Amino acid sequence: MEEELKCPVCGSLFKEPLLLPCSHNVCLSCARNITVQTPEGETPVQSRASASSDYDYLDMDKMSLYSETDSGYGSYTPCQLKSPNGVRVFPPVNPHRHCSLTCPLCHRSVSLDERGLRGFPRNRLLEAIVARYQQSRAGSASAPSSSNAVKCQLCDRNPVDAAVMCEQCDVFYCNACQQRCHPSRGPLAKHRLVPPRVKPAGGGAASGGASGGSGGQQPPATARKPATCVDHEAENFGMYCYSCKCPVCMKCLDEGKHVKHDVKPLAVMWKQHKCQLSQALNGVSDKAKDAKEFLVQLKNMLQQIQENGVEFEACVVAQCDSLIEALTRQKVKLLTKVNKEKEYKLKVVRDQITHCTMKLRQTTGMMEYCLEVLKENDPSGFLQISDALIKRVTSSQDQWVKGALEPKVGPEFDLTLTTDSLLQTILLLDFCQGKDVQEIPLLKQKQASGSGEAEMETENEGVDSGPSVPAAPLLQLEKCCTRNNSATLAWRVIAQSVNLIEGYILELDDGNGGQYREVYVGKETVCTVDGLHFNSSYNARVKAYNAIGVGPYSKTVVLKTSDVAWFTFDPTTAHRDIVLSNENQTVSCNSYDDRVVLGTAAFSKGTHYWEISIDRYDNHPDPAFGVARINTMKDMMLGKDDKAWAMYVDNNRSWFMHNNSHTNRAEGGITKGATVGVLLDLTKHTLTFYINKEQHGPTAFESMEGVFVPAVSLNRNVQVTLLTGLEVPKNIKP
Repeated sequence: MEEELKCPVCGSLFKEPLLLPCSHNVCLSCARNITVQTPEGETPVQSRASASSDYDYLDMDKMSLYSETDSGYGSYTPCQLKSPNGVRVFPPVNPHRHCSLTCPLCHRSVSLDERGLRGFPRNRLLEAIVARYQQSRAGSASAPSSSNAVKCQLCDRNPVDAAVMCEQCDVFYCNACQQRCHPSRGPLAKHRLVPPRVKPAGGGAASGGASGGSGGQQPPATARKPATCVDHEAENFGMYCYSCKCPVCMKCLDEGKHVKHDVKPLAVMWKQHKCQLSQALNGVSDKAKDAKEFLVQLKNMLQQIQENGVEFEACVVAQCDSLIEALTRQKVKLLTKVNKEKEYKLKVVRDQITHCTMKLRQTTGMMEYCLEVLKENDPSGFLQISDALIKRVTSSQDQWVKGALEPKVGPEFDLTLTTDSLLQTILLLDFCQGKDVQEIPLLKQKQASGSGEAEMETENEGVDSGPSVPAAPLLQLEKCCTRNNSATLAWRVIAQSVNLIEGYILELDDGNGGQYREVYVGKETVCTVDGLHFNSSYNARVKAYNAIGVGPYSKTVVLKTSDVAWFTFDPTTAHRDIVLSNENQTVSCNSYDDRVVLGTAAFSKGTHYWEISIDRYDNHPDPAFGVARINTMKDMMLGKDDKAWAMYVDNNRSWFMHNNSHTNRAEGGITKGATVGVLLDLTKHTLTFYINKEQHGPTAFESMEGVFVPAVSLNRNVQVTLLTGLEVPKNIKP
């Protein structure tokens, strides 16, 4: 309650509080200090804006409207000067200036009339409450002592009697401690020091003129003098003006401004407002009780959050460690396979080396023997062995056929490890945001069914209800997955009917919330849907059917395809002279003629951007980059036929080519380390090329309609690497 009893200006307990029109209170002395004079015609807000501070109320010499002998309700004049001996000098009143007071809480300004601060009623009720509060605080504030006098609270040893008390600090000081710890300068100069309240022998507080009785009880408060009217000081309040919301005297009703106002007896309105205040307090009390319970709940939640956070962190660490452990075990298995393949190849090559060495030694020995035979001059001796020797040499020559001089195994390993999808899944690993919604990467289940009706999880799984249509299948999210623009869905039956299920119908919408269409009808419970649009959300649902009819739909599943395309070169459609490596991301060629290789992704919608990095560039060839149909020619430069759109470029210039038509020659070429970007915008139906992320030439092709596959053509003088999964760079506007 103490905060309610402190003046918002000085910060001390109210002294002679005045009730402002905005229902806020301020001490009489503080009201004097915050009252300002403004020239006639200037608003109080304008005057305050020019001041250095809103309330310079602590500098008593800057502005005062009362003399030192004024009672507080007399005439007022501004005091801004001092004589050399410290006595205030009051300049004459300027009739062209008026005074105003601004509430320190709500900043509402009110102009003073000819009565000055007398025009504000004195809040005697608040004054009485402050007096009672001071009495109760004086009885319990000071520590027990053998002496009746209040002791200094800052003395180290043998505290002496306090000389002053600071109302703001609520601390008792002796003179020495006050000079040392609470000097009257700097920020502490604004604090108010008052004489200490002395405890009488009876144990009650002497402050306020009341002495303590036996048992420590305070005597009843002295009856206060009835409040008098502000305009008629000799008259007590007897009525309440309902129009002006204030108590009035009888003279105000007879000759004042309340003559024709609606008035009611003061006692009646007193009881009525007390009843209203009590009812309002009951409501506030209930809210305060709820607020306390809510605070207890929040404090308990802090502990729960701490505990759940530790537990959840441990769970995440355990799950990630489990994944790492599984990956480590799989790595060991893969390395074992690689070692087996390596040992097999080494054994084959070593055996071939041993066999070839032995045959070569035999052949060499035979050749040396034949040379020695040829040196002999005995014809008869030579003819005796020549036939057999000739057959032996011929037979030895037949052993070195082409197959015998070729390695049985190659140095390359016939093992391929594709980690793109796994890496993408790891990067997309995240928490499920809803407790009632099951989620996997790029896949989440909606609560609404495909037919628009909310479906409950069946609680009667396995219960046979007689011949009927099949129950709604349950999509198995743990077996579903998505990759690029393809999705695999799996489902099972949650309740078997008497009649066997004959098949399933899988439906997808168009990716824009349109009509559903059937994409699969059959008995399988797993289906992969290819050719979806990138960066699109598809709704999928499945239902079962039998001889009786078609069952209800399953819950709808939302399939979110990849925002950007991840793809590689396709070895199944590439020309036979094409050589792929680096998990089919790097391509070279064995021929001096241009050969075509296509990508594994096909685009029919959206905006897509990929780059090709030039790894090797010898003798200034002209590789071509672009898009093509799946059935484009593979044994000529890309763009020679009508099924490819490309840009071919050398080290100095480039051309666009489609259907063997060369257009838009542009200066600037490629070197080793350069990158060629391809932007296929199927929203605008355009194809644009970039070199080192800067647009090369104008828009290459327009009116691009249909399905397009990334494509490259090159010869043996070039090696390039494909870079995919790229977003459109910010400096490139699709």
